[in-house]
Amino acid sequence: MTLTNMHVKLRQAAPEDFPVILELLERCGLFTTSVTPAGGTYWVAELNGVPGGCIGLEHGEGASLIRSTAVTPEARSQGLGRALVQSALTHASLRGDRVVYLFSQEAGDYWKRFSFVPATVADIEAALPDAPQVRSGLLRGWIHEEQVWRRDIPQPRQAAEPAGAIG
Repeated sequence: MTLTNMHVKLRQAAPEDFPVILELLERCGLFTTSVTPAGGTYWVAELNGVPGGCIGLEHGEGASLIRSTAVTPEARSQGLGRALVQSALTHASLRGDRVVYLFSQEAGDYWKRFSFVPATVADIEAALPDAPQVRSGLLRGWIHEEQVWRRDIPQPRQAAEPAGAIG
């Protein structure tokens, strides 16, 4: 059965979904040590009522960090990951973020499709010093081994004040 024949539901995760998110990450071979529902937003994608993917967004001041992006092997290469990423990017934009970061050592080509470009550890440390994944990377020492990616979010243009307006 292909994804197009399945009922797909993408929803913001509730606190009771956290064990499901951890299970999805573990099934996909991803680390879960710094994954926490505090200070972030997560989404779950369900295929015919069964969790098939997830993504998280840790929030800072004017910046967010995409993390814990996972799609089960049987649901890959069918657009589910793209839908999850688009949800996270839309949420970041709506909350007024100017930039979104992520760590990805192996999937850089994937993230380039969403206009992410390489960045530095110093960039992400400055923008998101309190993000759980950044704190974990600093504490455990892995942060300097990772590739950081960033995507600037275009800001809406402010309407110009008419000449002679009183401010």
